[in-house]
Amino acid sequence: MGLGGAVQPLRERQFRLLWLGQVASGMGDALVPVALAFAVLSVNRSATALGGVLAAFTLTRVVFTLVGGVVADRLPRRAVMLACDGVRAAVEAFTAAMLFTHNMTLPLFFVTAVVFGAASAFFGPASDGLVPQTVSAANLQPANALLGISRNALNIFGPAASGAIVALAGTGWVFAIDSASFVASAYFLVQLQVRTHMRPAHSHFLEQLRDGYHEVTSRPWVRAPIVGFAISNFCFAAFIVLGPRIFLDHFDGARDWGIVSACGAVGGIVGGLASVRFRPSHPLSAGFFACMLIGVPIAALAGPLPLVAIAASWTLGLGAVALCNTWWETTLQRDIPESVYARVRSYDILVSFVFMPLGFLVFPLLARVWGYEETLLAAALVTAVTNLVVGFVPGVHAVTVAPVTALAEPRVA
Repeated sequence: MGLGGAVQPLRERQFRLLWLGQVASGMGDALVPVALAFAVLSVNRSATALGGVLAAFTLTRVVFTLVGGVVADRLPRRAVMLACDGVRAAVEAFTAAMLFTHNMTLPLFFVTAVVFGAASAFFGPASDGLVPQTVSAANLQPANALLGISRNALNIFGPAASGAIVALAGTGWVFAIDSASFVASAYFLVQLQVRTHMRPAHSHFLEQLRDGYHEVTSRPWVRAPIVGFAISNFCFAAFIVLGPRIFLDHFDGARDWGIVSACGAVGGIVGGLASVRFRPSHPLSAGFFACMLIGVPIAALAGPLPLVAIAASWTLGLGAVALCNTWWETTLQRDIPESVYARVRSYDILVSFVFMPLGFLVFPLLARVWGYEETLLAAALVTAVTNLVVGFVPGVHAVTVAPVTALAEPRVA
């Protein structure tokens, strides 16, 4: 099953609308990371300042993600996503206006990062939980792969285009485009009609959190991976927060950082296509063994190696991430009860990203003390070893793929 299998879910109208909404918002989001990094650095030329803004976004997303999971299980998931699109559109419009008028400050970057991160915390579990409601069971893995492929396809041109826009017109235009993309996403979501998902029995908020926690801790194949994700994301923060500073000093700043990001997106597309074509009997173990390659681009940034080598290693690393993510998300959607899925996913997001804000703050400080090269090499080694260990955990290796014996009928409203 190749590209044709990946686009098969688009024949189902409800998933097609969901996909169009994700692509619409993804167009703007693909531009933002490069623009945000250099917008912050234009206000305060410090990796520590950039790390603080990124940490504010990620920490807020982590803090609110459990609430977002409970809300996504209690309320219609489409309604939750529409509300989040509205909030994020307003935040990006405000940021654009402040940048156009040269009134944006570092404290305002922190405020907008917090609000945007909170909205993302509610959006993520609702969006992931909505996928199985819009597509047949036989098309679930291709649907997840297609969403990942689409995001990475946008990221091929997005970072490079963002670098060009920043250089020619300024960062404000990037945030204005992102605001419009959320409006477009809402347009497609309004047309989406899905069956009501199975909601949990009425209970108190804390009881629902406890039930979700039990669903996570009772499954070794969920516990070990999310701990592995937490460590990997902590180390991966070194690449994200130190990279722009290194590219300002050794390369052509936003332009070259955008090119490297675009090359990584190519790897993500290849990884997404591979995740559709290959269905290993032990998908989680295979995914974590592949994710050992995440350490390669982190190590390549140390020194740093030539631009071509960093771009190639980033392509390899994001390809592995796309492969692992598709198998992981599909396994969750298949094996976790629908009534608690959003809460399990929220715990997944919480634990996976809880230490990433710390990484954004710690790695610039470590780089000052140890040096950039030593800090990045240590992060690369820890990442590779962590994924190797998780892949060998018995509970993770025990997860197998049940064969799809017949194509299910598309789910309808």
